[in-house]
Amino acid sequence: MPKTGPSNALLLTPSGRDAPLAASLLKETGIASTICADLAGVVDKLNDDVSFVVIAEEAARNTDGHEFAKWIENQPSWSDLPIVLIVRHGGGPERNPAANRYIDVFGNVIFVERPFHPMTFVSVARTALRSRRRQYDARGRLEQLHDREAELRTLNEGLESRVVERTHELELAHAAVLKQVAERERAEKSLRQAQKMETIGQLTGGVAHDFNNLLMAVLGNLDLLRKHATDARSQRLIDGAIQGARRGASLTQRLLAYSRQQDLDIKPVDLASLITGMEELLRRSLGPSITLRLSLQSNLAPAKADANQTEMALLNLVINSRDAMPDGGMLSVDLSERRMPSGEPGDYLVISVSDSGTGMDETTLARAIEPFYSTKEVGKGTGLGLSMVHGLAVQLKGALRLESKLGQGTVAELWLPVASESGAAVREHTSSLASDIAPATTQNAPSVQREARILFVDDDALIAMSTVDMLEDLGHAVVEASSGAEALKIIEDDGTIDLLITDHAMPRMTGSELAKAVRLLRPRLPILLATGYADLPEGDDLNLPRLAKPYDQAQLACEIQKLLGVA
Repeated sequence: MPKTGPSNALLLTPSGRDAPLAASLLKETGIASTICADLAGVVDKLNDDVSFVVIAEEAARNTDGHEFAKWIENQPSWSDLPIVLIVRHGGGPERNPAANRYIDVFGNVIFVERPFHPMTFVSVARTALRSRRRQYDARGRLEQLHDREAELRTLNEGLESRVVERTHELELAHAAVLKQVAERERAEKSLRQAQKMETIGQLTGGVAHDFNNLLMAVLGNLDLLRKHATDARSQRLIDGAIQGARRGASLTQRLLAYSRQQDLDIKPVDLASLITGMEELLRRSLGPSITLRLSLQSNLAPAKADANQTEMALLNLVINSRDAMPDGGMLSVDLSERRMPSGEPGDYLVISVSDSGTGMDETTLARAIEPFYSTKEVGKGTGLGLSMVHGLAVQLKGALRLESKLGQGTVAELWLPVASESGAAVREHTSSLASDIAPATTQNAPSVQREARILFVDDDALIAMSTVDMLEDLGHAVVEASSGAEALKIIEDDGTIDLLITDHAMPRMTGSELAKAVRLLRPRLPILLATGYADLPEGDDLNLPRLAKPYDQAQLACEIQKLLGVA
């Protein structure tokens, strides 16, 4: 007999000595029992640990068995409580069909007829107990199944939780990969754009340099030709040609500025004084429909800049803002000291030009600094203004930053590094802005004081011819050379050379290399470097005076006078 589960029974046999007898027999069998007075008492003591119930037929017939039947009906799924029903002789279902009613009400019924033999009762009780213990075994297995189900449910929930967490991690990783891919695409796009702009810059710089050489020849010859023109009409035609050539020279300066190859005169510059000095020019350039507001931070350190080119850059930014406000508006020029948002070392002075104009969309803003890109009508602009400002900023180790939204105006910031030199800012310069806003005038060359013997070196025959003519017209004796090697041989053989004027960009030996070699032969010989480029070789510590191309006779005479004291 199975040992699982309790061994106890409920007894309801109110007639005679049935209850004590049954309890005694069960006790001898090892089954505990509880005697109940009525069916309601049985219901009160019923629970899942009751092994079986012994009920006399008369007790079941004479009392309301509704609650008992309800308990039987609502048993757990594993339970089928055995009911031992003691009936009168001949009252079993075989001979008493009415007994079937008890089966319908009580369910698992075992009939015992009176008078019963003790062994019969004990055998029935053991059978009921064995049946009940099998139910307890089923209950235990069900509980184990429920526990396993709970464990599986917990594991499943944990697995689902881990799946959710892992899915979230994968989503984050995927998003990070997509972000990295997007950043890489942006970086590659920026690199391609930088490479394209660098290529355009190199091409632009080369074209501008060659064009400068052509203008050099044109301006030199026109300068000399004007001296020999006798009538007013010829003078007027020559002046017009010179003015056109100078405008071409201004264009090449913008191209060189964009390609970062222009010749700069970098000094400490007081930007507040520079902007204040330009105020009247800026107001005239803006016209009456646009209000100009200046906000200049005081007591600022000087900037490391070229004053002339900075003025040109500011005027370009202001004119761009003016063109973006055809119906008038407000234009602000602010000056402040800041640090780069990118964390680059050093302090910067920032000239900020903001307008209330039409603004730019993202496509236009992305292409704003490209050379020859312009949204203006044909003939209204060259598309080099912002390119020139950007090139100047980069050449000065600064930056040009643009912020704009369509219909909300534009803010252009020119970042220039603070000058490390101590002392007051230097602003001794001749403004070149007039060449863009008024016809150019040519300064008359000073008169000759004494003849100098000058060695002129340039590999371009046109430039050599025009410059030699200008030098000879000034009264100097000129010795020509078309290469650095040829010039060195002349220096070695001729000790009467008073001045060396050399081009910088020459094949096989540059002007800087020639100057270093000449210094070894004649350390005191004055040298003038004529060039349109700003980038000289690394480590060039000669600090040679330079003459920017294209130059006219007056500029040439002025430089000679500085070096020799003669015109």
